[in-house]
Amino acid sequence: MILQAKNQLTLQEFLNLSPGEGDITYELVDGQAIPKMSPKKFHSKLTRALLNLIEQCCEGQGEVCPELAVALTRRGRDWMPIPDILYISNERLPPDWDQEGSCSVPPDLVIEIISPGQTFGQMAAKAKDYLDAKVLRVWVVDSKARSITVFYPDAAPQTYMGEELLKDSLFEGLEFTVEQVFQKAKIPLDTQ
Repeated sequence: MILQAKNQLTLQEFLNLSPGEGDITYELVDGQAIPKMSPKKFHSKLTRALLNLIEQCCEGQGEVCPELAVALTRRGRDWMPIPDILYISNERLPPDWDQEGSCSVPPDLVIEIISPGQTFGQMAAKAKDYLDAKVLRVWVVDSKARSITVFYPDAAPQTYMGEELLKDSLFEGLEFTVEQVFQKAKIPLDTQ
């Protein structure tokens, strides 16, 4: 259900909305409050595995947050997506950041996990929007294909599968295979 507004919502109007009923979280997209799909079991397990991986690599170098809204601009309009995971380095972290508020600057990394009902094409378009908003890196995780596609601002995306080693210059020392992530999340091959 979309929260319909007579007019397009501004960022401030969106932030002033009453919370939704139940477990509904909304994102601001094109002036409308759009519900974000509630994560399911595999999605949650992958989120936890990736969150732990990034936290271990970046300890003390920034903030890693699941499901944190980020205030960005998309096609010249206010946009407040809620990525599955975001990482913001201490260099980008504003000194006056309200720890209870949304992220007010583009993060270094956004990770989106494709949910049922979403397509890779939709997530690739969203990745482009993130990059256009000055996010440095976007990882799109496809649990059905057991892959992670890394989107860069200045290069073609690269998809990693199986035992291919994923390294990213954004994170010194971070190396892992996609299969390690799925094993850490305890997602067996035969459930996809």
